Amino acid sequence: MRSSRSCFMRTVGWLAPFAILTACADRVPTGPSAAPAFNESAVVEADTGDIYVDESRGEESEAGGISTLAFNGLIRIGVVPAASTVRIGGTGEFQVRNKSTGALLLTGNNEQVDVTLASTTVTTSSRRLQVVCTPSVADRDAWVARGDAAGFPTYYVFFTSPTINCWRVFIGERPLPANTAAEAAYRNQVRAAIPSVPADAFWRTVTITTGVTQYVVTWGSTSVTSPAPVVLTPVTGLATIGTPASTRRYRGVAEVIKNSSLPPNQLAGVNELPIEQYLYGVVPRELGPIAFPELEALKAQAVAARTYALSGLGKRSSDGYDLLPTTADQVYGGYQDEHPLSNQAVDETAGVVATYNGSLISTLYSSANGGFSANNEEVFNAPPAAYLRGRPDAERGQAFEHVPSLEVFRRHANPVSLRNTGEGDFESDWSRFHRWTFEWTMAEISQVISAYAQQPVGKVLAINVTERGPSGRVMRIEYVTEAGTFTDTRDRIRSSLKYINASGTPTSLLSTLFFIEPLTDPSSKELAGYRVYGGGFGHGVGMSQTGAVGMAEKGHSYEQILKHYYTGIELNRWY
Repeated sequence: MRSSRSCFMRTVGWLAPFAILTACADRVPTGPSAAPAFNESAVVEADTGDIYVDESRGEESEAGGISTLAFNGLIRIGVVPAASTVRIGGTGEFQVRNKSTGALLLTGNNEQVDVTLASTTVTTSSRRLQVVCTPSVADRDAWVARGDAAGFPTYYVFFTSPTINCWRVFIGERPLPANTAAEAAYRNQVRAAIPSVPADAFWRTVTITTGVTQYVVTWGSTSVTSPAPVVLTPVTGLATIGTPASTRRYRGVAEVIKNSSLPPNQLAGVNELPIEQYLYGVVPRELGPIAFPELEALKAQAVAARTYALSGLGKRSSDGYDLLPTTADQVYGGYQDEHPLSNQAVDETAGVVATYNGSLISTLYSSANGGFSANNEEVFNAPPAAYLRGRPDAERGQAFEHVPSLEVFRRHANPVSLRNTGEGDFESDWSRFHRWTFEWTMAEISQVISAYAQQPVGKVLAINVTERGPSGRVMRIEYVTEAGTFTDTRDRIRSSLKYINASGTPTSLLSTLFFIEPLTDPSSKELAGYRVYGGGFGHGVGMSQTGAVGMAEKGHSYEQILKHYYTGIELNRWY
């Protein structure tokens, strides 16, 4: 922070109050009434790439596509989903404004400010016209509706005393001080518009006390408050968003908001920017251009990410933004993760999306599919989508023998395709997760299944795959234990059958494309643990990111890549 600064500070209007009325005598006595009630760096290896099916993303069309909201060219990303302090700033000159009014709160240059929440108490008084004091909630609401329909300010509050219990309803408001002539004229206006208002309706001085949440922007020893969210706009340079622990650089603007889904005193940091600039920060995180320098694969990733982003507009609108910057949506790292090659892929496909029968598709993708992608209903509890059909990555010779489809599982009791290094498919040369194996001791598997069952299960006696999908993926599994049999289905199996990583931490299984076998102690012949052989990383539906790299390496265009993984689609320029 610099020691001297130039900034403008201005307070603005209060939020609408939730009020408490001061007690006073009433003219209308009534009877009693009740009161109201991850992320591994993509430059080393593509991350999981998991794009999960979420029915809140949009409306499914008859063709299985997703319709998008009206598009203004911008997208909002919740880069800090929840924090007690959100730090924003700029690499050059910037302005911070009240989002609602546009009032300038402060200016800065190559520095950062902290935004927190604080509550203050505000008391206001005015003259209000009381039209009735009624014990009936229905009557109260009817009077309020009449006042609202006529365009007058309305207000009500419950009043109780030893002799009176009623709802005071007010229609009309004037500032202090009281003015008999002006109030009489105003009452006549109200009665002309609402004839049922009694002639003896009278004016009261009403004092309202309310708690108001303020955004506090702190800059060194200086603070300024705003009753509305704050927006930082760079004049030169980039915006920065994060927490006091760390910030990242972003194109576009930074916004700090409070939404109803956050705990008290928690804020969200939002980056709003043009969607093409957003993709600059997505593509290199989803498919690293250093580890995977194939332009056509990066173009395919750009189209898939653009389609997903457009179909996700408004997905998380109740939280104040469209998407998260994680694998819950798409991994987004902002400006500092951009790379010239991935930017080129975005620019050369600008506006291009994947559609099916004219609607945006759900462009699910994952890091590696193990040689055979899955039908969407194999992995998610959702109706089949015509464009999300399982596809082999086989391309030469006896490659289908190494693609673990259901037929391969049927032909081999212990499928060789998952025991051996994959051959003859596009991703096998690029993904270290194309084939993998893990083991559990009896103590480890008991720990894992006990965590899933949420109770101690004792010894795990057997693990049985009871249903597989056409791609060979496990659709249903049962864990037979001393405490009973527990089952799981589809992609959730990855969370119940966790492996123990190198640091000793249970970690979700890489995919559901696996077979599992018991291990026997050679001397005692007793059950000693379990071993799993698997292929792929992620859910395996739609595009294999490393498969796309393999296809690009062998001369396929981004259009050919996308049409290989998404059946029957078209590529269109959306804007």
